[in-house]
Amino acid sequence: MAGFRPTDLCSCAFCLPQRSQYARYAWIKESSVANELVSKLIEAGAHFGHRVSRWNPKMAPYIYGRKNLIHIIDIRETLRGMLRAKKYLSQVAQGGSLVLFVGTKRQASEVIQREATRCGMPFVSERWLGGCLTNFRTIRDRMGRLEELETIMNSDKINGYSKKMQSALNREYRKIYRNLNGIRTLNRIPECLVIIDPKKEKNAIREAKALGITTVALIDTDCDPSQVDLVIPGNDDGIRSIDLIVKQLADAVLAGKSENPELMKTVPQAAPVSAAKDAVSEMAALAEKEALG
Repeated sequence: MAGFRPTDLCSCAFCLPQRSQYARYAWIKESSVANELVSKLIEAGAHFGHRVSRWNPKMAPYIYGRKNLIHIIDIRETLRGMLRAKKYLSQVAQGGSLVLFVGTKRQASEVIQREATRCGMPFVSERWLGGCLTNFRTIRDRMGRLEELETIMNSDKINGYSKKMQSALNREYRKIYRNLNGIRTLNRIPECLVIIDPKKEKNAIREAKALGITTVALIDTDCDPSQVDLVIPGNDDGIRSIDLIVKQLADAVLAGKSENPELMKTVPQAAPVSAAKDAVSEMAALAEKEALG
């Protein structure tokens, strides 16, 4: 029957067995999805922790055992933490709030940039600027300088500068673009931070705690889970592990946005890194042409 839902059934003697049957089918479906996700996590190596000598004792509840002096993370805790985080991020995105993705380590940088751009959320993938949240007004002011430099580079004004000044403007643009491009759409304080390796992103954790911002983090066996609000225990050094978990969280954000049609009309996107490379190469070719001419 079109549009039929199990909740449409009442609690009479006829409908009660059917409700139980639908509930059983729903449970089997959820179990199959969870089993499939567990197999993907194991294939990605999300259960591998750090060496035993580097562990944080507070991570003991999330550790299954050890093998060859390597801690093995309990994959059930990883699944439980990820499902809890997905539910929360979906609610945040449905309410129209911002989620800031943070991951500056080499293994996570590209994944964070790609997935945050896909779900239309700001990100920090190169370097966490001190005061990015606690000194938010000053950081926003620097956006004006970035837009000013882009206006100069994309117009004929650049030809009015000397070669030395063009080179200086080029260096300044690359530096500001690298640090601020991901947070162009961060026009207000975010509701939540998604962090890869809170031990490395300790400054982001500190600022979030100072402002009362919720933190969701993928943490390894060498991290302190008490510093994070929603813990996802897992391998934060493996590219495949980070890719799988961040992709799941980004899907949750998109699912939350889809519940609010107004948010899907205009999805803000950060400018791709290739745009900066093209602009820089264009300036270099222009300077070389003038030198030869």
